[in-house]
This record gives sequence, C-alpha cells and structure tokens, in this order.
Amino acid sequence: MEGSSGLDAAIESLLNTEKQCRLAGDVAGTRKAAVDIVELCFKDGAWKTLNDQIVVLSKRRGQLKQAITAVVQKAMEYIDVAPDVETRIELIKTLSSVAAGKIYVEIERARLIKRLAKIKEEQGKIDEAAEIMQEVAVETFGSMAKTEKLAFILEQVRLCLDRQDYVRAQILSRKISPRVFDADTSKDKKKPKDGDNMVQEAPADVPSLLELKRIYYELMIRYYSHNNDYLEICRCYKSIYEIPSIKEDPAKWTPILRKICWYLVLAPHDPMQSSLLNATLEDKNLSEIPNFRLLLKQVVTMEVIQWTKLWEFFKDEYENEKNLLGGALGTKAAEDLKLRIIEHNILVVSKYYSRISLKRLADLLCLSLQEAEKHISDMVNSKALIAKIDRPMGIVSFRTAQDSNGVLNSWASNLEKLLDLVEKSCHQIHKETMIHKAVLKA
Repeated sequence: MEGSSGLDAAIESLLNTEKQCRLAGDVAGTRKAAVDIVELCFKDGAWKTLNDQIVVLSKRRGQLKQAITAVVQKAMEYIDVAPDVETRIELIKTLSSVAAGKIYVEIERARLIKRLAKIKEEQGKIDEAAEIMQEVAVETFGSMAKTEKLAFILEQVRLCLDRQDYVRAQILSRKISPRVFDADTSKDKKKPKDGDNMVQEAPADVPSLLELKRIYYELMIRYYSHNNDYLEICRCYKSIYEIPSIKEDPAKWTPILRKICWYLVLAPHDPMQSSLLNATLEDKNLSEIPNFRLLLKQVVTMEVIQWTKLWEFFKDEYENEKNLLGGALGTKAAEDLKLRIIEHNILVVSKYYSRISLKRLADLLCLSLQEAEKHISDMVNSKALIAKIDRPMGIVSFRTAQDSNGVLNSWASNLEKLLDLVEKSCHQIHKETMIHKAVLKA
C-alpha cells in the first residue's frame, strides 16, 4: 500500500508539473513530464496504472501533439517486456485507442495494429487478425516509408488468403502497382521542402524492396492458384525469376524456371501465352534443363503430340515438382495438361486440313468420336477455333478466322459479282427482245 501511495503521489506531482508546462506552452517540459509519468509506472510494474495514465494524459485539455507522440512512442518500447500476453494486448489496445483519429501518430497506430494482429494469429485467431489489419488504410499515410507501406498491405493480403477471403485479397492486392518494385529507391531520397512531412525511416524488420517483390508475387501465385489461372501464375513466376538475387543463383532459379515451363504448357493458347513461350525458349538458362526445353519445343512445333508418350517421358519430372519450390502442381493440373495437348493437336490438324472426317480426327487425337466432338465444340465456344461439324456425314470443316476488313472485302466482291450478273442478264433479255421484234416486222 505504501508503494502504491508513493507512486500515486509521484504521479500527482508530475501531473501538476505537466499542467504548468502545458499552460505555459513549454513543449519540452510538457513532453518530459508526460514521459516521466510513463517511465515511473513502468519501473514500478504498475501496468494498469500505466494504461490509465496514458488515457489521462491524452485527454487533458489542450494537450500538445508532441507530448502525446512522445507518450505513445515511449509506451510502445514496453510492449515486448510486458509480463504476459494479456497485459501486452491491453497496452496495445490502450495505445491504439489513444492514437485513433490523430494524424500525427498514424504510423505508430499502424505498427500497433500489426503487432496486435500478429498476437491474434499466434493464438490461432486468423479471422480476428485479418479484420484487425483491415481497419488501417496505410496507402494514405504520407510520412510512412514506401517499404513499410508495402509490407503492411502484403500482410493484409496474406491474412485474407489464410482465411480464404479471395475477393478481399484481390481488392487489397490492387493497392500495389507492380511497377513500384522496379522504381529506383535512390531517386526517392529528395531533400524535403519547408512544410513537407518528413518520411520516417522504415523499421529494421521491414524487408528490402526486392524481397517485398518476391513476397508480393508469391502471394499472387496463391491467389491465382485458387482460380487455376495458369498464365497469370506463370507471369508471377517470371517476375520472381527476374529478381537479380535469384537469377544469379542456379539453385534458386532452376525450380522457378521449371515452374514457368509447366505453367506455360498448362495455360490456354492465346497471343500472350505464345509470346511468353517464345521468350522463354530464347532463355540461355533453359539449356541447363534440357527436358523442359524439349517440352516447350514440342508445344511450339506444329506437329501432333502423342499424349501417352509425352506423359511417360515427363511423368517423373511432374511428380518431382512436389519436392521443389512452390510444391506439387496437383491432380487438376495433370488433367489440364492432357486437355492442352488435345487442344494443341486440334489446332495442328486445323492448320493442315480444311476438311477431315471425324473418325480420322479421333484416331489422330487418340480419342473416341464423342470426346473428339466435345473438344472441338468447346474450342469453338471459347473462340479458339473456327470449325463446323456435319454430323450426318461425319465431316469436320475448318476455316481460318477473318478480320472485319476481310469480311467487308468479301461482301463487296460478292455484291460486285451479283451486279455484273444482273447487268449481263438485262443485256441478254434486251438482245432477245430486239431479235424477236425484228422477226415480227419481217
């Protein structure tokens, strides 16, 4: 009791000192008195009193910004040395409530929220941690370092992915432009003008910009894997592959390049996929993994690929992916790989044949008649192929796609032929009429 009364008396004395300094407009004196109160509570181990005094100091009439900032920053140093988790959570909540709505301690509040979310995650409360993190919109903080902003948003995205909230994860990920990772950080360090907010240095535990780039694309791979968007997954791996620290180490880039090759083959055929495929084939590092170079060569070459032979050759490589970076491709990927090979074969056949019997096409694709017809119909529906099936005759007709100019030119040509035919017909009718009249006169 004596210790408690002694602490109360000391706090009362410092509060009087703080009041005198505050009313006199003495910024340094007010800040020192406020910080001394916080230190006194900490040294005495009075954590409840500490929380109460932080709230009291923040609510005093005409309290100076500098004093509140100093109190919050000083109290944040004591979070890690709190005796138990409950005390730590209580202190964080007190500080974040004091900092709420105050622009001059917005960065401190963001850091407090991040700590609280980490504690909740360690307790297994992923949903609660994600909701806590979403309260803060760091993209509006002008004085926060760019790397710290990125790290905070990426943490928000990760927690949303952990709780399988893919819609919110996508919304949050769009706050980050991929171009920000390619910016030259040396150009950002400009001398601040008078009146500008000073950008604070990022804490030591915040990763570098290139490390954040890797984390960002790894999170985006998790997001796109949910939708099986193979082309976007491939582009993410490509961006990771371009990071200098990874490109210099064969042990790091080899599994990533393998993934790029797999996802390129798994991606549906379109101009972007074709461009990436050709760019990857020109990569010198591909010669280090000859099997994957052969796989891409087969897909690029306009020849029919025998699925059974291809799968026998690459099955071990496919199974081995589970032991490498990024993990296994999954059973769905194996089905999609077979589908892509069938689509490739249909495109090859359409290039060399204008008309082919459905039976012969099914033989070339190693499929039944019903399966061959289904795959052609799916490709026509997705506008990857232009074809017509004459089911009674069992004939498939392929034709090349025409652009709008080609269609208009063909219409103009047909109209011209029609008008010529009409003109010749009129001329013949007129000629016959004249001959008939001449015979009658005679």
